[in-house]
Amino acid sequence: MNYRLLFLFFLILSSLTYGQNEQLAQNYFDKGSFEKALVSYEELLKSQPGNGNYFQRVIDCRQQLMQYEKAHVELEERYKKYKQANLLVEIGYNYQLQQELPKATTYYEEALTKIDENPTWVYSIASAFEKKVLLEYALKSYERAVAIDPKSRFNYQMGLLYGQLGKQDLMIEKFLDELYTNPQNGVLIQNQFALFMGNDVDLVFATQLRKALLIRVQKDQDLFWNQMLSWFFVQQKEYGKAFIQEKAIYKREPDSFSNIVNLAELAIEDQAFETAKEIFGFILENTQDIELQIQSHYYLLDMRINEGTSKDYPQIATDLELLLKQYGISPFSLDLQLLQAEFLAFVMKNSEKSKLVLDESLALPLNRFQIARVKMTLADVLLFEEKFNQALLYYSQIEEDLKNDELGHEASLKAAQTSYYKADFEWALVQVKVLKTASTQLIANDALELFLLINDNTVADSTQTALKLFAKGDFLLYQKRNQEALVQFQNILKNHKGEEIEDETLLRIGQTYEKLSNPTEALPYYQQIIDQFPDSIYRDEAFFFSAEIYNLKLQDPEKAKPLYEAVLFNHQDSIYFVDARKKFRQLRGDTNI
Repeated sequence: MNYRLLFLFFLILSSLTYGQNEQLAQNYFDKGSFEKALVSYEELLKSQPGNGNYFQRVIDCRQQLMQYEKAHVELEERYKKYKQANLLVEIGYNYQLQQELPKATTYYEEALTKIDENPTWVYSIASAFEKKVLLEYALKSYERAVAIDPKSRFNYQMGLLYGQLGKQDLMIEKFLDELYTNPQNGVLIQNQFALFMGNDVDLVFATQLRKALLIRVQKDQDLFWNQMLSWFFVQQKEYGKAFIQEKAIYKREPDSFSNIVNLAELAIEDQAFETAKEIFGFILENTQDIELQIQSHYYLLDMRINEGTSKDYPQIATDLELLLKQYGISPFSLDLQLLQAEFLAFVMKNSEKSKLVLDESLALPLNRFQIARVKMTLADVLLFEEKFNQALLYYSQIEEDLKNDELGHEASLKAAQTSYYKADFEWALVQVKVLKTASTQLIANDALELFLLINDNTVADSTQTALKLFAKGDFLLYQKRNQEALVQFQNILKNHKGEEIEDETLLRIGQTYEKLSNPTEALPYYQQIIDQFPDSIYRDEAFFFSAEIYNLKLQDPEKAKPLYEAVLFNHQDSIYFVDARKKFRQLRGDTNI
């Protein structure tokens, strides 16, 4: 037993030593200490002569030290011993480093002939060429293997190579072939397409991809290509065109509305409301599924509420009542119940009736997530009534019940915002510090924005005088008392000019004017941020919001264009970057996709 333990001890010690020596050699190599790295890798190679990685590092060190002759001798000896075809690529590359291209080419061509002898060599040979950035030879490797065995599939690898070579049309064809034959690689390839479209300033790639997909839709009746074309249009935020494809799919396979519903939700998220209404109308016309009907009615009513004016509200209230009578008060109609409660409190200013609706909902046999949603809405209503502590109690209950869920994170954010509204900034900061790393990007962004607002203005003013007034203005906006909020922010701007909070206040005044349907009045305030605050974190918003006003409200595209362009060139990290790029292209006349 003692001998076995001793053997095991030495085995572990030896393994640890090898690991440390390898790390040391790698550190030398990474730092450019190639002489030290060479010595270290030679020692490692002596202990493990068959280790290809150690041998390759020895060759790399020799080439960095311009010891080409020694590298050649060692490569030749290893090739004679192991007959590994990729070593021919290494020998050729050693000649290329010495500017002896004819000799290098001879070895590269010899490596390719090895694929004829054994097609499985293609993996190591193509990989060796790729590592040396000999992309044309890597392509030839795959082409040779396919010529020998047409059943072999290297579409993905070849697509990547074509992309690196700038041959986008060939890359698209290879990737589409791979998508069709191996749908399991769909996410990988769609990510590649999205990457190219994201960097596609002149729309060349997007135009080529659209054309290739349209050709396949026309030539092949497989719905796969309609699905891909729909995906493409979604990436371009062309939701109406995506809906045309989804309808074509549904007409041939009327089994599921899931993709159509997802498309409608994406359209709402990007404020393509008319398309969303069309999609939900289509769903209502074609489904007998009660849950889908309720979901569609919910979204349609929610859009009507957001777009409506006081003259529309009585009819909306009537329609909500009729739908709840039609579908009944049950867990299935919970979305409509919550929408009615929010509408009563925040639009009709009838919080008492809203709470009665929510109390009735809480009496239903709900699961814990549904209970949390009802409590969230109840907390929102209590906050609207300025019952801060009661609202915090409900938010805290949701946090406790759903700690690692998105709904729990949302409750945490709302608790932080409630603390902010009541000027308890210290506690609000404690909560948002955790949420800055939340898995949900929207919640993380909102938490970061609140953190910066409180932190920056606390550092600049330890009394937090202006911040307290600002929080009051934000709370008035929460209560939809927009005119009062405007007065509050204008007073802050007048009495705290030159302080840290000035650019935030200018932004809020602009946003409040927009809420009051007076976008022209918002423009001068956004312009002040652009002109007077070159380092403001709100400049991208000022550019984008101004562009939106000129483009959508004032129908003045020539003034909108340079504002969108400013986001593109000066604020690439902005959350508005993608929308700004799309709209700038549209105004520039890129209407071919």
